[in-house]
This record gives sequence, C-alpha cells and structure tokens, in this order.
Amino acid sequence: MEYVTLSNGVKMPIMGYGVYQVTKDECERCVLDALKAGYRSLDTAQSYFNEEEVGSAIQKSGLQREEIFLTTKVWVEHYGYDACRKSVEESLKKLKTDYLDLLLLHQPFSDYYGAWHALEDLYKEGTVRAIGVSNFYPDRLVDIASFTNICPMVNQVETHPHNQQIEAKKWMDKYNIQIEAWAPFGEGRGGLFEEPVLKEIGAKYGKTSAQVILRWHIQRGVVVIPKSTHYERMVENLNVFDFTLSAEDMEKITQLDKKASSFFSHYNPNMVEWFAKMVEERKNNHKSETEKKNW
Repeated sequence: MEYVTLSNGVKMPIMGYGVYQVTKDECERCVLDALKAGYRSLDTAQSYFNEEEVGSAIQKSGLQREEIFLTTKVWVEHYGYDACRKSVEESLKKLKTDYLDLLLLHQPFSDYYGAWHALEDLYKEGTVRAIGVSNFYPDRLVDIASFTNICPMVNQVETHPHNQQIEAKKWMDKYNIQIEAWAPFGEGRGGLFEEPVLKEIGAKYGKTSAQVILRWHIQRGVVVIPKSTHYERMVENLNVFDFTLSAEDMEKITQLDKKASSFFSHYNPNMVEWFAKMVEERKNNHKSETEKKNW
C-alpha cells in the first residue's frame, strides 16, 4: 500500500474501501471481506446509514483499531456547532470507537461554518486525527480555508477520467489540501469502462480498464475509495501497485476529460433546491422510522 501525508503529518492510505450504497444487510460482510483482502482504510458517512455495520465489522475483524484508517462524514442536517458535536458522538458510538482518523463535512450547504468550528475543537481535543470537507468547489474551499483557524486537510470530490477536476486540484494543491475521489470510476457512467483508450492501455499492461483508472488516480496523487460488494473485485482493485502508466498513457487519459459532473452540479440552483428538499424528506422519513421503533 502507498500512503499520502496530510498537511498535519498524518499518513493516509492512498486507497481505501468505500461503503456508499452498500446496504445495511451487506455492509458488515463487505467490510470484513475488504479487510481480509488487505484494505486498511474505510470510508463511511452518517447519511449512508451503515456506520453501525462498519463498526461491527471492525470489531469482528480481529484487527487492532490503530491498524485501520477510519473516515466518516457529518450530514448537513447536523450542521451548526452543537448539533455537529452531538452527531459525532453518535457516530463514535455506532462505529464502536473513541476516535476517528478523518472527519469530513459532507456538503457545502447550510451552517457549515458552525459545523467546521466543531470539527476544529474535536481535532484540538484529539477525538479526530484529521478534518476536512467533501464536495467543496474551489470558491467555497478557498473561503473555508481562508476564514477559519484550521485549514481543511482533505477535500473529497467527484473525480474520474470524465471529470478530472484539474483546475480544482490546482487550488487544493495551493492550500495543501489532499484531494480524495468519491466515485473514482464515475460509477461507469458515460460508458467509461468501455472507453477504447482505457481498454487499449489496459491490454498493454495486462490490466482491466478499472485498474488503469485507479492507477491513473494514484499517479496523480489522488486518494481513492472504490466500492464493490464482490471479494474478487476488491482484490482486483488493490492489484494496481505493480505497474506504472507512462507519461504518454497519462496524457491520453487526460484527453478524456469532459470537464463536467457525471452526476450533478452544486452550482446549479435547481439542484440546490432539490438537495434541500431531499434533506428534509430524509429527515422526516428517519423521524418516522424512529417513532415506529419507539412505539
């Protein structure tokens, strides 16, 4: 495994296992499989509703807690100082741990400043080893980096060959903020796995298009958290440290950049309206589920 060193000196595996869209029923098994395959970095979030299963898997794995780099994210409905701290306490209980290796703010909306001040205090208190953000575009990233006491150490964003975030990465590099890719494969949208360039490069090294994509990320210094529910694919994704893409191969992949999200834009006001409604609906649904359990 290769590592990156965050701005505060903490070492983070350049590849981890992400559990976004892994169901509660499958999550514990998948995390145990990932740890068996050799992953030592796990990425979850309050909004994935599987922190408890991740915590159970870590407990059952037989590994020492310090062997695992554990990340979770604060959901937007828990923003604001007090609500954020309370939600992190809940996450720690669910994850069955007394500290986090990395804690991120999940979205650049609502009172993210209040939440960030909570993260700063949790960091100073030693509850978290590193803090950062997710989905912060360059303007908001520079904002929070410039007007707070502690600059984010990580920014987790959509990054893949069809949306390479070249300009955004320049700003992250300027502020010494580590870029991390969610959806490092872009979920295969736009026929990404079938791109002739990726298949051609893969054939040259005896690798799949997916492995070429992961290697491309790694050589750009991008932390990746590929998700799979299949053990064989987990192993395959890890098998990318035995070859190096040439400068020519890297340039060919650079030409695949469409400079646009394969999912959504945080700049689009219609999308922001949709997001706000989605947050409220999820909040109400969760409240209803809680009331049913307590009935």
